[in-house]
Amino acid sequence: MRNKLYLLLVLLSLFNSVHVSSQEKYISLGAHEHHEHIGQMEHPLSGIQIHNIVVALSKSASIKVDGPTLLGSKGEDFEWVTINLRNAEPSQDDWVGVFSPANFNESICPPQTSKEEQSGAPFICTAPLKFKFANYSTSKYTKTGKTSLKFRLINQRGDFSFAFFSGGLENPKLISVSKYVAFSNPKAPLYPRLALGKSWDIMTVTWTSGYSIDEAVPFVEWGWKGQVQQRSPAGTLTFHRNSMCGSPARTVGWRDPGFIHTSFLKDLWPNVEYTYKLGHLLSDGSVVMSKQYSFKSPPFPGQESLQRIVIFGDMGKQERDGSNEYADYQPGSLMTTDTLIKDLDNIDAVFLIGDLPYANGYISQWDQFTAQVEPITSRVPFMIASGNHERTWENSGSIYNGLDSGGECGVPAETLYYVPAENRAKFWYAADYGMFHFCIADTEHDWREGSEQYKFIEQCFASANRHKQPWLIFAAHRVLGYSSNEWYASEGSFEEPMGREHLQKLWQKYKVDMAFFGHVHNYERVCPIYQNQCVNKETSHYSGVVNGTIHVVVGGGGSHLSQFTTLNTRWSVFKDYDWGFVKLTAFNQSSLLFEYKKSKDGKVYDSFTISRDYKDVLACVHDGCEPTTLAN
Repeated sequence: MRNKLYLLLVLLSLFNSVHVSSQEKYISLGAHEHHEHIGQMEHPLSGIQIHNIVVALSKSASIKVDGPTLLGSKGEDFEWVTINLRNAEPSQDDWVGVFSPANFNESICPPQTSKEEQSGAPFICTAPLKFKFANYSTSKYTKTGKTSLKFRLINQRGDFSFAFFSGGLENPKLISVSKYVAFSNPKAPLYPRLALGKSWDIMTVTWTSGYSIDEAVPFVEWGWKGQVQQRSPAGTLTFHRNSMCGSPARTVGWRDPGFIHTSFLKDLWPNVEYTYKLGHLLSDGSVVMSKQYSFKSPPFPGQESLQRIVIFGDMGKQERDGSNEYADYQPGSLMTTDTLIKDLDNIDAVFLIGDLPYANGYISQWDQFTAQVEPITSRVPFMIASGNHERTWENSGSIYNGLDSGGECGVPAETLYYVPAENRAKFWYAADYGMFHFCIADTEHDWREGSEQYKFIEQCFASANRHKQPWLIFAAHRVLGYSSNEWYASEGSFEEPMGREHLQKLWQKYKVDMAFFGHVHNYERVCPIYQNQCVNKETSHYSGVVNGTIHVVVGGGGSHLSQFTTLNTRWSVFKDYDWGFVKLTAFNQSSLLFEYKKSKDGKVYDSFTISRDYKDVLACVHDGCEPTTLAN
């Protein structure tokens, strides 16, 4: 229903705005967004009509926890819980929701301000964390009325209960509630997220806990592996319901995010193995510590060593317990996650360029996502970009006016993840890793010539010392370069309107090696290109002068896949309709290996190499050098 209303609003806006140029319409309305939101992109939790829930507790139905109700007694971050169901009148649309806090009735609803609101207040006003249909494990449930389900719970700063419903998702009737279960320390510091700092010798550590600054002082205990450890303080942030821009983030999707702490580990030595623990000093003098983690510090900028960077977009999240709200939502997410974990010893940093969990306003899903990627984020820097599902919301200052963030308008992403931006609400930044210089743009804010972000992009390119950091990489979420995606082709743009038109002269002038984009859920490599023309006929090895930027769409991180157009785009070198990621390996300042790997097996399906000398970077190309004078 929301999609139909949104499309109607788009059509009405088009009729009422004939004086606006076609490109401006596209930008302000997010015209192609409806392609991505029909069916597959509706958040599964949005199918549950929370406000329609009625209480119909029945003695002929029961839901019981099979096993201990105290979880994590040995410090575990997650536990598997088995639920036994019984219903004398079973139906195929019976389902079980996991709620947290466990007391999920009207007592935790936001206060109703008027008598009319009070009279119509719902019994439940918050969505479950996840759900399963009762017949998930066996089709015999509808005959026997008995079954069991397994749920994987993560420590999420609250207790849990399991609610048994009949009537399906549209007219749910609460027929039974389980006893509560809880983790032994629900406030424990969890899910560390490493990120590069504003200089090469800083590593930032961000984590989540249930401890406010009034209860405990957060810190990180860290140092060289096996040596004396030191402590560094951490700052504490959070956000509130009134920080959200709209529904469901302000309504049924709201859940308290806890407290987010960030510490800056400074004066690192290059290429050294460090260990660290997350800690909280409580007011009574006791200390709560996490388990021990480790990371390798970044190399000195320009240092020649083996350096391996992974880049992809549009990851999403999945549930390892098979909770079927995600059966068709982000089907490749766990494949990508697990393949990266297996190869983590051969990865130095990861860039996820937008659309992280697709929480779409269901705040609890951010915890689920941080837990899913924790084996990666706790060991290597995990750098993110802002995508439409993080930021876009109508009348919120985004260049697009869609509803993709579910009312989050960027707040959870910019709070839960650190990036070395001057202003994290403006999600553009520069990052260095050894021989790489990264310029990360924010496509949800204006990038066009004359804008604040455009000036940053040029400054970021200009600041790269190509003698020491020869590999200059641009990355952003939406495709500002080239894509053979079906909906871009139907619009006749093969890109976001005004993307390359405004940025290509910067890519050319500063001889950007590669530009990476997500948003389109597939893989595509484009030839070295300038002004829509391939400037190099090679496909597997590039050498000599940098006369055009190689564009790569790598949005197959896990979300449902995007179809290619049937049109023949002559600049396209390799396409793949599958989930995967790119790995860049810099051997030295003259040799780079590019590999596209599929998530299903981690094998290479597309690759090329670049070899060149510094003089090749300096060489003038079309529109790439300032005009010379007549003086000798």
